[in-house]
Amino acid sequence: MDSKAPDGNAEFSFASNTPRSTGRKGLPKIQTQDHNKKASDVCHDDSGTPVKATTIDELHSLQRKKSAPTTPIKGSQGAFNAIPEEERQKQQVQSISASLASLMRETGPKLVKGDPSRKGEGQQISHHHHYTPTISISDSALKLTHYLYNLSPAELYEQAIKTEKGSFIASSGALATLSGAKTGRSPRDKRVVRDETTEDDLWWGKGSPNIEMDEHTFMVNRERAVDYLNSLDKVFVNDQFLNWDPENRIKVRIVSARAYHSLFMHNMCIRPTPEELEDFGTPDFTIYNAGQFPCNRYTHHMTSSTSIDINLARKEMVILGTQYAGEMKKGLFGLMHYLMPKRQILSLHSGCNMGKDGDVALFFGLSGTGKTTLSTDHNRYLIGDDEHCWSENGVSNIEGGCYAKCIDLSREKEPDIWNAIKFGTVLENVVLDEHTREVDYMDSSVTENTRAAYPIDYIPNAKIPCVGPHPKNIILLACDAFGVLPPVSKLSLAQTMYHFISGYTALPGTEDGIKEPQATFSACFGAAFIMMHPTRYAAMLSEKMQKHGATGWLVNTGWSGGSYGSGKRIKLAYTRRIIDAIHSGSLLNANYKKTEVFGLEIPTEIEGVPFRNLGSCEHLDRQECIQGHPIEAGGSFPEEFRCVHKL
Repeated sequence: MDSKAPDGNAEFSFASNTPRSTGRKGLPKIQTQDHNKKASDVCHDDSGTPVKATTIDELHSLQRKKSAPTTPIKGSQGAFNAIPEEERQKQQVQSISASLASLMRETGPKLVKGDPSRKGEGQQISHHHHYTPTISISDSALKLTHYLYNLSPAELYEQAIKTEKGSFIASSGALATLSGAKTGRSPRDKRVVRDETTEDDLWWGKGSPNIEMDEHTFMVNRERAVDYLNSLDKVFVNDQFLNWDPENRIKVRIVSARAYHSLFMHNMCIRPTPEELEDFGTPDFTIYNAGQFPCNRYTHHMTSSTSIDINLARKEMVILGTQYAGEMKKGLFGLMHYLMPKRQILSLHSGCNMGKDGDVALFFGLSGTGKTTLSTDHNRYLIGDDEHCWSENGVSNIEGGCYAKCIDLSREKEPDIWNAIKFGTVLENVVLDEHTREVDYMDSSVTENTRAAYPIDYIPNAKIPCVGPHPKNIILLACDAFGVLPPVSKLSLAQTMYHFISGYTALPGTEDGIKEPQATFSACFGAAFIMMHPTRYAAMLSEKMQKHGATGWLVNTGWSGGSYGSGKRIKLAYTRRIIDAIHSGSLLNANYKKTEVFGLEIPTEIEGVPFRNLGSCEHLDRQECIQGHPIEAGGSFPEEFRCVHKL
């Protein structure tokens, strides 16, 4: 019996019954023959091309191809002039070595690019002299310091999971991590060098957030931070930008000890293109984050083991004794509050979005007022959620990411923020299930200040690049737990300046034994970050509002009809309708009634908002108001009670 193979090249047959061709149990063997092969050919598996590697390490190196960081930023600063890779690497190492150089050692550190756990993978040692030798050589001069440069989120995930305890991949794909003992900023430990550069420009004295320190003390802390970073097996280096306005962007370098910090800044700053990295050169400002190492409390001006120090003359910032990543973000914001006004550009602690017709709105507000939530509106383009500049070109976002609060977060209330928490996002100090890794956003066991840091393009309607025309509306948000402020008021220019400088909010008491609302006043809605006197920023805001015809609004996102405990918090849905009326321009044409005390102009009616929520009745869910006017149910909101008394 013979049969031909399907391809027609080989055939098989049952061999004759001979002792040589008999198989087990006397069955005939099947003989195969390929007519296209020579008898001398060796049989082998030709199903695929063999890999071009002779060792496992070579195979692993083939798995990874060279890449570079990317960013959604468009445009360039000029033609890209390619330079040899070896020369580019040399310049990069020289620049980073200069940043990490001790001012008391005879040489800079010996730098090696790459992960120390992957020895021999293209690593090059570079050692550069920077200063005239003044002391004898030390052990630190003999040590190699590996630096990991502008790693991708995937690479930083690997570093965090391998080496940083408390780092997990959440079920959403985000990197959940811990910031250590500090879960918030330490404003009392922030210092600014007072010298001839800052003596006349900065706001000093009573009420100022700028606590002074001298140059010598800064250098002591800088030396401590640099020595600590150089003592590590590896450090992370990020070269990035601030400000989406290409004419006024700032180059920043962040040197840190944790992958968490590197990923955080990767998300929060503007990510350079490969071409922009080629020409990055010397940074305009450098952060040394040695937060795992404490400062020396015996050092002059130190009041704790934590110190965040800024030297504007040296263009440097040093962090000791705190691992909270927000210190880097807000330290750079303080820098912009100094640099931008000197260029006649107004720096603002605000959210910003833009309508489809190009109408821009700025949102000012302290923590808990809804600034991030209200500026993130899927019916409008998001320019940014926290930090902006207003120049002659219009508005621009300072950052490349968003830093949203996560406590009590839900998909229903804030779908855009919920969906942004995915691979690449940093989740700070959240609690997650030990098995499923699902995050419980209601759990504040670690801190109330749980946060998510993600690139701004994780928001579907983000405007890239993050720039826009001059603002049309200036919205000042206050969460008034005393229930005094109306839900919305139209402000005159003078009133806008008053409330901008006041920066008022009043949240419910959070400390044990304190139930009364706690009033907070923060100049310019960001007193902790401003560098100059508040009136300097207010004057610039007034000038720009007049020049470009912007309208000021005061919106209360807190309580109505009574204070916390007796009244009710204004529903987010109602606040959004108020904001929508501002955006559409319909609120400008509404009828207004002026209050006697504050002189605020309150609209008598807004479509979709219950009348009593506009301040007409002080009591809720009662049969009559405090003035004895009857209350009726109905209208568009049958679950609400309205006072029929008109203002």
